[in-house]
Amino acid sequence: MRESEGSAPAARAARAAQSMRRAALAFVLAALSAPLLRAQAEADALRLYLDGKYDEARRTCLAEIASAPSNVESYVVLSWSLVSLGRYADAENYALKGYALRRDPRLTEVLGETAYFLGRNDAALRNFQNYVGAVPEAGRAGMAYYYMGEIYLRLGRFSHADIAFSTALQFTPGSAKWWTRLGYARERYGDSVHALEAYRKALSIDPHLQDASDGADRIAAKLH
Repeated sequence: MRESEGSAPAARAARAAQSMRRAALAFVLAALSAPLLRAQAEADALRLYLDGKYDEARRTCLAEIASAPSNVESYVVLSWSLVSLGRYADAENYALKGYALRRDPRLTEVLGETAYFLGRNDAALRNFQNYVGAVPEAGRAGMAYYYMGEIYLRLGRFSHADIAFSTALQFTPGSAKWWTRLGYARERYGDSVHALEAYRKALSIDPHLQDASDGADRIAAKLH
């Protein structure tokens, strides 16, 4: 009887130790799986964005930020999604929040886009210049140069627009729209010959692009 009574505390201690080991193991597994789950959520949000499902990407990113508010990747994809949805003020707001966590060049580029669409030319130009200065060969550098070209057109700085559009086309030579805008910039500052070349290049890519066709007709009439 004494042996059985003496073994009871030991059995309880063993069970308690086993429970503690299980709890510790569960904690370790949760700690290890959390980054994996976050990475999976980030990949899901990015895939939704790349698939053009911008509002779904937005909602996914907001859920990520609610659970991990210091995750800059979520702010990047959220900002891209909001820009694609035309929600420029919201995109700027979240880009600034993400930028406060880490000065990510991708958020600098987003701030350029939001400023451009909100009509703040100087701020947009400054952010785009900072972006291409930080990562000159990055994936959105061509887009940054394109927007710089549009800003220079707004400002009447047509030779600068020529340089910006020409640089953008080094990244995306198959954009008929960008060739058209290059033609227009050249037309505005009087370089008719090279403007016509740009318009014709645009039409070789997209024969139905009306702006390019109209521009080519204007220049052809002027040259003849």
